Amino acid sequence: MEWELKSDRPIYTQLLEELKRRIVSGYYKPGEKLMPVRELAQDAKVNPNTMQKALMELERQSLVFAVRTTGRYITEDEELIRSMKKEFAASHAKNFYDEMSALGYDKEEMLQYIREYEEE
Repeated sequence: MEWELKSDRPIYTQLLEELKRRIVSGYYKPGEKLMPVRELAQDAKVNPNTMQKALMELERQSLVFAVRTTGRYITEDEELIRSMKKEFAASHAKNFYDEMSALGYDKEEMLQYIREYEEE
C-alpha cells in the first residue's frame, strides 16, 4: 500500500491518519508486528523522528503497543479497532454531508448520488 502524503497538511498528522486507516481496514492485522521505525519511515519517505512521533501517539491511543526487545505490535483489542473504524466512518460521512449541503444538495439527492456512484 502506497503512502500518499501531501504538502497541504502536516506530515505527522497524515502519517497518524494513514497508520490508523491501515489498522482499522485490516491492512495491519491485530497482533501483527510492525516494521521497525526506520523501515516504516523509509517506506513512507519521511524522517524517522516524524514516524516515531506518529507511532508514539498510536501507543498513547492503545492502537499499538511496544515490547521492549522485539518491537511494536498492533493491538489485539478488536473492540477498540471497531470503535476507531466507526469514528473514521462518522468523520468521513460528516465531511461528505457538510460538503454536499454546502453545494445545495438535500439528503435524498446525496443518497441518490451515492447510489449512482456505487453503480459505476
